[in-house]
Amino acid sequence: MNDFMLRLQAQRLDDHRFYHHSRVNQSLHLVSAIVFVLSYGLLFVDPAAAALLAWGVSMTTRQAGHFFFEPRGFDEVNQVSDEHKEAIKVGYNIRRKVALMAAWVGLPLLLWWQPTLFGLIHPAGADAGPLVGGWWHDVGIAWLALGIAGVLLRVLQLALSQDLVTGLVWATKILTDPFHDILLYHKAPLHLLRGEWIDPMNHLRH
Repeated sequence: MNDFMLRLQAQRLDDHRFYHHSRVNQSLHLVSAIVFVLSYGLLFVDPAAAALLAWGVSMTTRQAGHFFFEPRGFDEVNQVSDEHKEAIKVGYNIRRKVALMAAWVGLPLLLWWQPTLFGLIHPAGADAGPLVGGWWHDVGIAWLALGIAGVLLRVLQLALSQDLVTGLVWATKILTDPFHDILLYHKAPLHLLRGEWIDPMNHLRH
């Protein structure tokens, strides 16, 4: 258990120091984290609605922070290139994220074109869930399945390429990131208001 927690701490530290220099990115992660926590609670009420909220708000704000605001190129704080960080990233690097987001966009289009997914499902009725029904319900369930599959697939990949514990640690990190991000980035909007666009990462400089 001690080894597991040390690995979890190491993965969280690497994620923060390598991929969260932008205060805008940190602020968007804060918004994403709060909405993710709400989505976790909504899972017990309406899983489809929870997935719509998580993917539609949390994932879009989270990934927008990485794609549009996080600086690329040589990392002066960690003295490594962007290519090096992308190669060693435990979770989803940019290339994997593009594939994941393409699937996210493609699923609603596929359900619009083939509501039964070629006979694999029965389209939901208007009252399929307490909050959302019909096509939206099917999209929500599809996005929920995509999220679960994305985590399980990466755990399997890590188990095969490194070891099972690394995969399980990463999955634990992903599932608990919303709570951790709130603690880590709750002051990011204040730094932005003060005109600080990039975190100097002074706490990492020794």
